Amino acid sequence: MTEEKIEIAAAKVATPAPWKILLLLVAMNGIAPISLYILVPALPILATTFASDVSAVQLNVSLFMVGLAMSQLVTGPLSDRFGRRPVLLAGLGLMVAATIVCIFAQTLPQLIAGRFLQAVGGATGMVMSRAVIRDLYPRERVGGMISLVIGVMMIAQLISPLIGGLLETSFGWRSIFYAMAGASIFVTVIIAFGLPETRRLAADGDSVGFIKDSRSLLTSRAYIGYALCQVLASSIIFTFAGGGPYLVVSQMGRTTAEYGAWFAVTGFAFLIGNLSSARVSQRYALDQLIWFGLAIQIGGALLNVLWAAMGFDQTPVWLFGTQMLVMFANAFVMSHSAAGAISVRPLAAGTASGLMGFVQMGFGSLCSQFGAYLGGNFRSTLPLTICIVALSLACAATMIFLTPRQRKVLTADVKRKADEEDTGLL
Repeated sequence: MTEEKIEIAAAKVATPAPWKILLLLVAMNGIAPISLYILVPALPILATTFASDVSAVQLNVSLFMVGLAMSQLVTGPLSDRFGRRPVLLAGLGLMVAATIVCIFAQTLPQLIAGRFLQAVGGATGMVMSRAVIRDLYPRERVGGMISLVIGVMMIAQLISPLIGGLLETSFGWRSIFYAMAGASIFVTVIIAFGLPETRRLAADGDSVGFIKDSRSLLTSRAYIGYALCQVLASSIIFTFAGGGPYLVVSQMGRTTAEYGAWFAVTGFAFLIGNLSSARVSQRYALDQLIWFGLAIQIGGALLNVLWAAMGFDQTPVWLFGTQMLVMFANAFVMSHSAAGAISVRPLAAGTASGLMGFVQMGFGSLCSQFGAYLGGNFRSTLPLTICIVALSLACAATMIFLTPRQRKVLTADVKRKADEEDTGLL
């Protein structure tokens, strides 16, 4: 038995049961997004408490997203070099410390600084969850596992604003940070005792480093194609979320509560899409699942344009009913394109995940602002729906023009060689 096979066998013995791994992945991946959304209901109270305007208080959200983007660019390469566990535990430790800073913040700048550091620390979980999945599972199972993790996490993410509102109403806004501190400590402890090191050791002569790995990834058509497809697909969510409130409240004359209910419905469709994607991921090829999602996504986006052109765009049921179809399909596109991106170079899964996450958050924040502009400055939903069609077509273009298509016949020798080169631990 070779040294490589001995290492893989030893890692299998040390790896927890799959259901435990799933819980750990959900916890590390969800701690940052939940921390982002749980504070949103308390933003008006913070404006009153600190006698500040809304735009300044909004920095608790916008700079949080900046912290998520910047952190992913750095922590991914660090995990490829030093391992997943130390980087993840250091990030979660920073998040705990930053949350304590938020608890005792006496001024708005102190609170904003604490929130930024919260994001920097919490983002390590988002990067590491994708990298750990790639470490543990073969390529054909990565997309399904990402879908499953996102699907379970979405349940907590959808109810986090409700939890934040109940905590603020019952105990004040600082209670939100007490709850976040407790959750961060809990996640840190279960990761410390439950997650083994999963990073694959480089073979002799196959060194890893940020510059080398980044150059390798950024010169790979496959990585650029899959990563851009994932970024553009996620930007559909950011764009619609940015413009949705203005469409429903300002144009359609509905309440903010009604908008929240409709938005939750699209989130539920995204959840169902992820669970469905995880269920069928082992029966179909990765590219087939991406194209399945793209076909439905483009079709749903075109239907929304049609409804707007026919004058049905002043009723939420038409807009959000079709957007549910887009979100369902979006889950297939996002999870499996992410799987393709981090599978291009398994030894650099952390760097691949970090680069993709950085671009996703950065471009997503711009799309959110642009979506708000389209929703707030036009009397029709047509500009926003056309933008979503354009993003959907751009996703398809990356798959057509950038992602190489395999023409190899899957013989027994080819399959054996692929299994040897791309062995997962689970």
